[in-house]
Amino acid sequence: MADGMRAHVVAPGGGDALQGPAGGPLRVKARGEHTGGALTVVENVIGPGEGPPLHAHADEDESWYVLEGTLRFLLGDDLAEAPAGTFVFVPRGLPHCFQNIGDTPARILVMFTPSGMERFFERFAAMPAGPVTPDTFAQAGGAVGMTVLGPPLAVTHPR
Repeated sequence: MADGMRAHVVAPGGGDALQGPAGGPLRVKARGEHTGGALTVVENVIGPGEGPPLHAHADEDESWYVLEGTLRFLLGDDLAEAPAGTFVFVPRGLPHCFQNIGDTPARILVMFTPSGMERFFERFAAMPAGPVTPDTFAQAGGAVGMTVLGPPLAVTHPR
């Protein structure tokens, strides 16, 4: 066990609450300081039709577990539908984005390995209120190695 590391438990509804970048709130469940830098975990609500622009992470692998709703993912060149109960893994460097294709908010558990992406969510939540655009993502994500590569899935692959 790493020096100073302890077990970390977050009760339902717990975690640091922030305004999320995809139409709903999020809760940071685990930060780097909780996991020795190994993992960041957020629970995120995604509004209907919402999702991030096409982007890639230089330093983190990203995984999702769909808790409620149905998402559609673009993973490289592949489209995949992800209803509740689906797990998705994306290695660092792979361009990806997703969209809530349901009529109600979706809820997802997002995991980044190693940790560090909590800083993106904090930077995004601190930005002035306004429309969320690829430029907004680029501003908040550039400092943490996230590169915006294109518009959201709703623009490039409308249903």
